Amino acid sequence: MTTEAELITGCLLHDRIAQRLLYDRYKNAMYTLAYRITGDYDDANDVLQDAFLEVFRHLDQFRGDATLGAWIKQIVVRKSTKKKRVVIWQNADEETGESIDWAEVDINVAHLQTAILTLPDGFRTIFVLAEIEGYAHREIAGILNISEGTSKSQLFHAKRKLRSMLTSR
Repeated sequence: MTTEAELITGCLLHDRIAQRLLYDRYKNAMYTLAYRITGDYDDANDVLQDAFLEVFRHLDQFRGDATLGAWIKQIVVRKSTKKKRVVIWQNADEETGESIDWAEVDINVAHLQTAILTLPDGFRTIFVLAEIEGYAHREIAGILNISEGTSKSQLFHAKRKLRSMLTSR
């Protein structure tokens, strides 16, 4: 198996085989992420194509501060949110503190996936980044150019809406 460093070196030398190996290694995970954010197969395909074009154009800027996969993931997230023109609003009020006990919700995976895809774009983006991809609110705020409070608020409202959808079936 080719190492990450070997792939990067090959891609920087414009080796088509290395480029194909890099693409094949990350395409499924990145497509899934793009689809979860955009909620649309065609948009996810466009994002994947645009993201990998950017990866190959700017691979020389990869500093190795994180894994290559994490670096590509950031590009995919940025492209996905731009594709859907995500609108995220500020919530002026402090949160009520109401908690959602997900243990009470009988979750069917297919129903959950459908429910996530029907969330408004802003809610869905924050939910996917925080709950599925594991980003911290600080990281989400930086990626989407919003405040941490907005990220927390959007996640809170996304979870509340999901719970409502999942318990009212």
